[in-house]
Amino acid sequence: MTITLNNNFNYPTSKSQKTPNPESLATQKNHPEWFSPETGIYHSTYPCVNLPSDPFLDVVSFIFSHSHNGVSSALVDASSGCSVSYSELYSFVRSMTSGLLRRMGISQGGVALILLSNRIYYPVVFSGKSRNRFADCNACLAFAGPEKVDALQALGVPTIVVPENVKLGSKAEAFSEFYKLMFSKVDQAPRLVLKQQDTAAILYSSGTTGGSKVVVLTHRNLIAAVELFVRFEASQYDYTSLENVYLAIVPFFHIYGLSLYVMGLLSLGSRIIVMKKFDVDHVVKSIDRYKVTHFPLVPPILAALTKKVAKDVTAAHGLRSLKQVASGAAPLSMKIIEDFVRALPHADFIQGYGLTETTAVGTRGFNTERFKNYSSIGLLAPNMQAKVVDWKTGTPLPPNNSGELWLRGPAIMKEYLNNAKATMSKIDEDGWLHTGDIVFFNKDGYIYIHDRLKEIIKYKGFQISPAELEAVLINHPEIVDISVTAAMDEECGEVPVAFVVRKNGSKLSRKAVMDYVAGHVAPHKKVRKVVFTSSIPKSAAGKILRRELRNLLTSRL
Repeated sequence: MTITLNNNFNYPTSKSQKTPNPESLATQKNHPEWFSPETGIYHSTYPCVNLPSDPFLDVVSFIFSHSHNGVSSALVDASSGCSVSYSELYSFVRSMTSGLLRRMGISQGGVALILLSNRIYYPVVFSGKSRNRFADCNACLAFAGPEKVDALQALGVPTIVVPENVKLGSKAEAFSEFYKLMFSKVDQAPRLVLKQQDTAAILYSSGTTGGSKVVVLTHRNLIAAVELFVRFEASQYDYTSLENVYLAIVPFFHIYGLSLYVMGLLSLGSRIIVMKKFDVDHVVKSIDRYKVTHFPLVPPILAALTKKVAKDVTAAHGLRSLKQVASGAAPLSMKIIEDFVRALPHADFIQGYGLTETTAVGTRGFNTERFKNYSSIGLLAPNMQAKVVDWKTGTPLPPNNSGELWLRGPAIMKEYLNNAKATMSKIDEDGWLHTGDIVFFNKDGYIYIHDRLKEIIKYKGFQISPAELEAVLINHPEIVDISVTAAMDEECGEVPVAFVVRKNGSKLSRKAVMDYVAGHVAPHKKVRKVVFTSSIPKSAAGKILRRELRNLLTSRL
């Protein structure tokens, strides 16, 4: 199913959609202008951004259409200092496109698999590949590091080995095919006709609560991400200066890293310092060495960086160049936020929200000297609409009421690949994407997230939020990490189970954990079981993999 959206967003009200409950909407008499009590729709508090109307526009051409002088280096490897300039980058992208079509014989509609960790050549591979249209997910070629070659070749997939830190022009035999693509003759490439509605990327969702789904994103989706997420935020914070330097540790294969580093920032002419894997000491040294001004990250990295600064005063001195730290991809506890703000008070801190299915577009934090709203996931992005819906009745809710967040706008995915049933269950007939996240809007339009709808624990008819219990437990002085999930119970339906990582040397008991929670929450919310573990399983983006916890719990019962 393809949802066609325009820039005007004058959508009809669905006849099948339940109308707002007048009594519910009456709980707030003076509605803000960005909320319609008649339709239950929240509009962005920001003006609409004009997106390109040319139907024959691909995202790569759009990115490089923005004229800027560009800093001398576009992408810099944090370890070696090897770099690619903006002039080289565009040349390599064109050559890669030509090479895939002419040298590798990849026809328009072919699929290339990218199986790479962060590296300076990632945007070259992705952008070159994106100028081919996709037909389905049957990969006819793969780009991978040396460690993945044998496994891919065993599957019969031709593989191009991509170097990590090798300088351009290297004669290393292992990378010869890659360099041949990088220096292909552009004038011999056939001209491609691409449309905004064509598929540009196929990404696997994180699958933190269940099986991973294959998200199909179009050139239009990615263009919307560049404009409504990256370029818009930069304009709001006046961060369009070519002197800004971003540290890239968020995985490029994740929608957060893809939208930000592989595409959006390149349209601004920013310098991107690329780091393959996280090491807190390497992060501090790189920020100091390259005078990094912006550090988008995920919660585990924020927590580790905060602890490093708290223990090492010289580390804080090395981070003095930071202007902004932004967290996304997973929820944050207030304790981690407060600890960070105390440790690095000179750096602005914001949170953002987006899904693979929304091309990372959803909300973005915005703080002012007057109003520091650290715990909010931000304001609704331009051109986006939202509803907050009672998950039991389907009734739209006004501000200050919690319900499931629905989103609609130009960044919403095309579909789940080859899964019409899953697509229809996620996107309704009016184009609303049901996120499964429980949120509320406050009177100023800031959005606060409570939990995932699928993760809500149903205990004797009560609704219990795992995030609420996690926020309590993380404040225990002998607990370093925590996750709460549900266990089936014949009498109660479900009961909360806490997976706890204790500090080294701690003798904290299960009873002590349960008593601690009981002293902070209502009786029905108490933790009923405790499992001590050495670590909490998390995705590369920092999301807790609750399905693995449930599997672990099942194996122990």
